[in-house]
Amino acid sequence: MFIFDAHLDLAMNAMEWNRDLTWTVEAIRTSEIGMSDKPDRNKNTVSLQAMRCGNVGLCVATQIARYTKKTNPLPGWKSPQQAWAQTQGQLAWYKAMEDIGEMVQIRNLTELNAHLSLWGTAKEKKPIGYILSLEGADSIVSLDYLEKSYEQGLRAIGPAHYGPGTYAQGTNGEGGIGIKGKALLKEIERLGLILDATHLNDECFWETMKIHNGPVWASHNNCRTLVDHNRQFSDEQIKELIDRKAVIGIALDAWMMAPNWIRGMSTPRGLDVSLHIMIDNIDHICQLAGNVNHVGIGTDLDGGFGTEQCPYDLDTIADLQKIPNMLQQRGYSTEDIENIMHNNFIRFLERTWK
Repeated sequence: MFIFDAHLDLAMNAMEWNRDLTWTVEAIRTSEIGMSDKPDRNKNTVSLQAMRCGNVGLCVATQIARYTKKTNPLPGWKSPQQAWAQTQGQLAWYKAMEDIGEMVQIRNLTELNAHLSLWGTAKEKKPIGYILSLEGADSIVSLDYLEKSYEQGLRAIGPAHYGPGTYAQGTNGEGGIGIKGKALLKEIERLGLILDATHLNDECFWETMKIHNGPVWASHNNCRTLVDHNRQFSDEQIKELIDRKAVIGIALDAWMMAPNWIRGMSTPRGLDVSLHIMIDNIDHICQLAGNVNHVGIGTDLDGGFGTEQCPYDLDTIADLQKIPNMLQQRGYSTEDIENIMHNNFIRFLERTWK
């Protein structure tokens, strides 16, 4: 089944982890044997080849670069200009992948339809379609830079990531969006960008929902009812997104899937973290909505973690093909499953870009 993955940090892996994503997953792992600078070395799950193997033909691919002020303990760049430059390097990598036929940027409905047609008919090697998204807006030096990004193909943006941000407060952050955040939301709406609600802390989430009138989705977010942490959405937040015709992509980071996960100590097998928990999250959103129209796949695979912190029954991203059968076993119809695996996000784009 064709799969739309609404959140992959492909350029981050290429530019910061120094992974050649044109290699196989196995080749990347072999090249990292003996490396210890990051906990997921030799444990990656994503490559462009693995995406093709799993029929993951379309994704939302990120630019990401945090600007950290002196009081912020999180890792990041020392100035917004440096953060901007990092995102430009990531964009250059995407463009280089386009130059060799590995990827193709999708910016509008015409390009989307052409890409879906290609993946539905062509037998030869096909490029991975990507919709460019900015995860955390700290690299937007001023609002003029957001328009520059739009001209470069940016089509979605999450105002915050982890902790305090320039425009909004993210996971574990405190406070609201402030004057700069409100101005950013107006510019997002003017440009017709998709607002990604993922990572907004509760106060910023509800402020944003009150004042923002443009399209909203959540690229990679799970359910707080199942894991009680502010990184997840409460049922009230999920219902708000449903009312706004949003789609929520379910993520595969184990600490978001197991309520008692301890970073660096817990293991997926030890806490029985399998793809069945993804199905639990999907099902919970469907029950809240009363239909299957507001949930999809947003794995965040290789988003700073690998097989040490994702479902134990997933070795590479190609194993997402296990999900349709698991949904069928839960009583979901073929049409339901197609909606979850790709059609919900595609229909969202059709509405937004028409």
